[in-house]
Amino acid sequence: MIKNKHDNIIESVTALSFPWQTRDPFLFCAYHNDPYPAGNADLGPAASLAGRQIGQDFDTRNGWRMYHGDTVPGFPQHPHRGFETVTVVNQGYVDHADSLGATARFGPGDVQWLTAGKGIQHAEMFPLIHEEQNNPLEMFQVWLNLPAADKMVDPHFTMLWRDSIQTVMQGDDQGRNTSVRVVTGNYLDRRGPQTPPNSWATKDDAHVNIWTIDIDAGASWTLPATVPEANRTLYFYAGDEIEVADTTVPVDHLIAVKADAEVRIHAVKQSARLLLLEGRPIGEPVAHYGPFVMNTREELEQAFSDYHSTGFGGWPWQDSAPVHERDAGRFAVHADGKKEQIG
Repeated sequence: MIKNKHDNIIESVTALSFPWQTRDPFLFCAYHNDPYPAGNADLGPAASLAGRQIGQDFDTRNGWRMYHGDTVPGFPQHPHRGFETVTVVNQGYVDHADSLGATARFGPGDVQWLTAGKGIQHAEMFPLIHEEQNNPLEMFQVWLNLPAADKMVDPHFTMLWRDSIQTVMQGDDQGRNTSVRVVTGNYLDRRGPQTPPNSWATKDDAHVNIWTIDIDAGASWTLPATVPEANRTLYFYAGDEIEVADTTVPVDHLIAVKADAEVRIHAVKQSARLLLLEGRPIGEPVAHYGPFVMNTREELEQAFSDYHSTGFGGWPWQDSAPVHERDAGRFAVHADGKKEQIG
């Protein structure tokens, strides 16, 4: 058991499991770290799939998983209602398609923000676009809840391209650096890009922050205080050990800390990588089953009924797991037909 030297700052330290435990206003966080091999002609792995439970493959043999894909790894067509998905890519590529007619390929440094609202279907596939080299994938998918007043808003597809996401570099007294990337919220004088109109993160008094934090080996960095009512959780997912308010924490642990206190973090021997999720809790009942998150059981039953009768607008794609051409680049086509070609 990890001894907590600062009961007034550290609330709990818990070993990470899949998916990662979250607190209100967050619902779920999945960390995908799959060292995929070179790709084949179909953008799937150029490796044998023998022995895998295709369609439901969470087997970590060779270090990577097919998930629900049968040719290309990923998550084919599936529905959501009542919350938002925030997909943060560090390495690799994601091909998106949804029932609004929006589609995209996004990659390292990009973030996709999808408000499911009253209902959407989408697919998230991981194309292995390189045939002559490996295709590592590293990404987070965070589920952010919606309050009851916004659970039935129109769905909304948003891309936050990497050039729109600000990074703050800070040095300590020894000249060692910490890099803070502001996916949403604000850090010092930097603000994250605009979030969707009905997101809990868009409300100023919600104080939602999603940051990725990279601390050099031996560096120290101080997480500033925020409002006391916020839930604040740090996920230490890469490195060796860190000191959090002088308490030593090994890698693969989450640290829940008081929001209204400054928190000193020191990377003891190796560089450290962390994810910060924080925000004021919504504080409403959560009724959750599979892809739907509502406030009551009756609303869940209605969500299933609506999906079976309407398909949340249907599926406009010929394939349940669409992927783009190998050389498509990073792009998005929005539901209104607007196209962005990024590179």
